[in-house]
Amino acid sequence: MNKNTGQSGVFSLFKGVPLRSILVALFLLQILLAVGLTTYLSIHNGQKAVNEVASELRYEVANRVEQNLQTYLSALRQELRGNQNVIDIGLLKMENLATWESYLIKQLEIFPDAIALTATNEQQEHLAVEKLNDRQYLLRFADKSTGYDLYTYKIDSLGQRTQLPEVVKNYDARSRPDYQAAVTAKKFSFSQIFTSLTEPTLLISASQPIYNSQGQLLGVNSALTHISQIGDLLQNIKVGKSGQVFIIERSGLLVASSTTEEPFRLQNAKPIRLAASQSGNSLTQASVKYLTTKFSNFDEIKSLQQLDFSFDGKRQFLEIRPFQGEANVNWLIVVAVPEADFMGQIERNTQTIIFLCLGALGLATLLGIITARWITVPILYFSTVTKDLADLTNGKDSVVTVQGIKELEVLGGSFNEMMQQLRKTFTAQITKNQELELQVKQRTQERINSEQKLEKHRQVLAELANHRAISEGKLETAFKVITEKAANALEIERVSVWLFNGERTKLQCISLYERSNQRHSAGLERHLADYPIYFKSLTSARIIAVTDTRIDLRIQELCDEQLEPNNIVSLINTSIWVGGEVVGTVLYEQIDIPRTWEMSEQNFVSSIAGFVALTLEVCDRKRAESALREAKEAAEIANRAKKTFLANMSDELRTPLSSILEITQAFQNEVYGTVNEEQRQSLNTLESSGKNLLDLINQILELTDIESSKIQLQLVATSIPELCDSSLSFVKNLALHKNIQLSLQIPEELEPIQIDERRIRQVFINLLSNAIKFTHDGGKVWIEVQPNSTNEYIFFSVVDTGIGMLSDDLFKLFQPFIQVENASTRRSAGMGLGLVMVQKIVELHGGTVHAESQLGKGSRFTVKLPWKKVEE
Repeated sequence: MNKNTGQSGVFSLFKGVPLRSILVALFLLQILLAVGLTTYLSIHNGQKAVNEVASELRYEVANRVEQNLQTYLSALRQELRGNQNVIDIGLLKMENLATWESYLIKQLEIFPDAIALTATNEQQEHLAVEKLNDRQYLLRFADKSTGYDLYTYKIDSLGQRTQLPEVVKNYDARSRPDYQAAVTAKKFSFSQIFTSLTEPTLLISASQPIYNSQGQLLGVNSALTHISQIGDLLQNIKVGKSGQVFIIERSGLLVASSTTEEPFRLQNAKPIRLAASQSGNSLTQASVKYLTTKFSNFDEIKSLQQLDFSFDGKRQFLEIRPFQGEANVNWLIVVAVPEADFMGQIERNTQTIIFLCLGALGLATLLGIITARWITVPILYFSTVTKDLADLTNGKDSVVTVQGIKELEVLGGSFNEMMQQLRKTFTAQITKNQELELQVKQRTQERINSEQKLEKHRQVLAELANHRAISEGKLETAFKVITEKAANALEIERVSVWLFNGERTKLQCISLYERSNQRHSAGLERHLADYPIYFKSLTSARIIAVTDTRIDLRIQELCDEQLEPNNIVSLINTSIWVGGEVVGTVLYEQIDIPRTWEMSEQNFVSSIAGFVALTLEVCDRKRAESALREAKEAAEIANRAKKTFLANMSDELRTPLSSILEITQAFQNEVYGTVNEEQRQSLNTLESSGKNLLDLINQILELTDIESSKIQLQLVATSIPELCDSSLSFVKNLALHKNIQLSLQIPEELEPIQIDERRIRQVFINLLSNAIKFTHDGGKVWIEVQPNSTNEYIFFSVVDTGIGMLSDDLFKLFQPFIQVENASTRRSAGMGLGLVMVQKIVELHGGTVHAESQLGKGSRFTVKLPWKKVEE
């Protein structure tokens, strides 16, 4: 089939045009595109480079300014911090400024950034030392001796003073900005920029307030510096060719500039602050005016801003950076760089590139014409010779011979080799396609077989899931069904179920199915002592899949006696897990032909093991249910017997005991004659024992009535405060005997509660009696009453500071006839029925009882009762 590859689309425009003309035209088009793109990229990249360099330059300059400014100001802080340390150790005192003179002079020698150091106390005394040069200083002081007038002296290198004529009358340094800034901030702070009293300049001071140990202000120590020194710092930083750096306050006033301009104007020989927008420098003035239009208020500038604007028709790069490195210093650092500083060389390079590109275009055009003529002649021949070559299917071997240009000769030879290789490839591809079709058919059949196998597994698992023997836990029937279906689904010879004995020292075969003769058997055993490695493998892995039994170390112990005699070549074991432990295994054995266990088969045998575990669990549950049923029936029979016994014995026990107590009382009253002291003690013991026994019988009978639901509660609306007070009154004498303090903690205005008042009072009396019984003399017992947030329940807590008990013993408290054993409880009488009665009565009211205790620290018994409000 012929293909016309050059006669469609845009190439149809060149139909009939000679190759020579096409080559020349395309050559010129490529050169024009290359020249134009090169020129554009040159200009664009130049502009981009200018922006990047300007951004980096602005950022670096602002960084240097910020670092230098931070270093300069921090030096003043360090100087004052040293003074504070000297004051703290007592070498300098604010009450005696005369001792400061020599010290301040030494400091000015060490810290050249400060031009003056001052110390002012609250008594209006003032001392200032100002550095004139390396050998001369000015000393200014005002104190009581000068009448608080400020005198000025010149001090030479020998320390000699020469008084100067200038005197400031009634000078109070406490009104100066440096003093006020420190007093207002109550800590180290810089002042606002202010004017000097003695010379036309601007100053800024760093001030440190001095306090005594009671927090009383003693005075202020300050270090002053010229704002002009900050300008000197800026002038040492070069910003391109004509760039500038200046610092302004948030108010717009100029602080310093890298130009020679001063940040003030003289008016009547006094310095007046200069607004940056009124600067004599045109770039500074234009930059500030642009910022004023960009930001309505300089306080809006919270972070670094990189901007650009036009000034005199030229682009200007601008960076504004807030500086807040020191206390009360809130300035803006502005870096302005004209674009012209970067564009001169770039514009010259652009012109050079354009001229070179035009020259290259002319030369390339000439060379293109010559090259086109040289190439087209042999190509035309090559095209003529090759157009009649047959396609690959005709079986003919055609050869192309081209002479002329060496590359075209090589192209002709490569073309001939390519044709031969294509024919070989074409033949091989046909063969490969046939092989691929065969592989596709084989894999399709394997997929079908796999799907059929999975469907078979699914059906088996579904049948087992619905089998009655498994759901009812019938082990023998279920295991026969499971092993038979698993063997048929996997098409394997032997499937068996093995279970461990109780000591896990032996495996017993519960069910073995042989597929070839369809026979079930059981009874085989394997002992841990004979197969320790095999037993360990069963408990450490859920599945043991063995393709070749001769080489797997986990089952080598079985080879001689079990595997080789039965010709078992492959096997797979799955562990049976019940209750978080391995209880046995399901074994699958392949004979004669080795078998590789697929993942789908491993998943299937795991599911089979799950059905075996399910059958065991169901069987265990059935046994447990049967045992529970038998135990319940026995308990019910015993309970009925107990109730019958107690009902029958109530009169037989209480009537004789009542007679014994009456006779004992008659003897005590000497009805039958005189009774000596020894006999009276015996009668008292007899009466006490009889009453205890009668009380025990009454408690047992009442407990029996509660358990048998014979008691009917008499619910009435009961006042909660009165209920608690009456309960405390009942045990008052018992507490008084042991000097125990009784109290009640209860909210006000609680509404009544619906209860059987007599029985709930019995509960509280029982709990209070126990608390008093187990509390040492002089202790405390109290009742706490607290409703819950919804008023649905109310909590009554009986709390004591007694002997307490271990938390492990709390569960014994509400069991009948059981007392917690310790030294104190053994000395206290009781049969262990009181708390049982408390629990039963509270539960009849729909409530609960909860106990908390800590040995040696006391106990808390909390009764939770439903709180039913009384309707009006």
